[in-house]
Amino acid sequence: MEPWQAFLLGIIEGITEYLPVSSTGHLLVAQHLMGIGTQTPQAKAAADTFAICIQGGAILAVIGLYYKRVTQMVLGVCGQDREGLKLAMAILIGFLPAAVIGLLLNDWIEAKLFGMRPIIFAWVLGGVLILAAARWSRRKPANGGGMELLDMTWKMALLIGLLQCVAMWPGTSRSLMTIVGGLLVGLSVRAAVEYSFLLGVLTLTAATAKKALWKVDAPGVDAQYDVWLGGARLMWESYGPLPLLVGVVAATISAALAVKWLVSYLQSHGLSLFGWYRIAIGTVIGGLVAAGVFTA
Repeated sequence: MEPWQAFLLGIIEGITEYLPVSSTGHLLVAQHLMGIGTQTPQAKAAADTFAICIQGGAILAVIGLYYKRVTQMVLGVCGQDREGLKLAMAILIGFLPAAVIGLLLNDWIEAKLFGMRPIIFAWVLGGVLILAAARWSRRKPANGGGMELLDMTWKMALLIGLLQCVAMWPGTSRSLMTIVGGLLVGLSVRAAVEYSFLLGVLTLTAATAKKALWKVDAPGVDAQYDVWLGGARLMWESYGPLPLLVGVVAATISAALAVKWLVSYLQSHGLSLFGWYRIAIGTVIGGLVAAGVFTA
């Protein structure tokens, strides 16, 4: 992998991770266009690990932008901030469904759903649902009240966490499901977006750690990587340190910009823009698959 390819993948990861458009789908398309991970099963495993690990940049962006909330939660866990502890528990409860279901179904999801046809289906279906929801709520103001973040109950957090599990289907978008989940349980737009971002820090950190630290057990991959730290070793030996550094830095900067823009945009607009975008990209990529440009 060349540094410019790592830079481009980092930009794509950062922009799409927190927008409701699916970072996984965009990264798979970008990797295919650049010929990354298409040669052998081992090359694909290295590319998949790289795509997950540059999420570290998106994680750093949210920690930097919401450092006051993160600090509050740390103090809460240490027994010095009651509201911080309540928020930390809400984040943990929201994370638990994905942790359990992810461990149980991870291999099945990677084997059955990480292809272009499932992603295209999720893109288009998600877009249609966004537009349907936007039409249903058109009479309501875009920022029409709602509870604030610290008003959340554990039941609200659990429901959002269950909806986050739907995003294990590539192309669905974790941020879409958690933002919509937050709005459904009664959070304000700002609170729903903030909870989505903070929940993403824990969820993405866990996913990154698992991919890097766990073994690589897949057909066609050398057995030497079927050990602890196998994913990190495979990625390191395939690409070296520079692409990872470039990808993480690019993802950090682009994610920070995307997060600030999204928070501002959703205060005066709905999600319709993303619905139309998802339908458009699903249609375009679907046409390319039908034409044989992409393998499904």
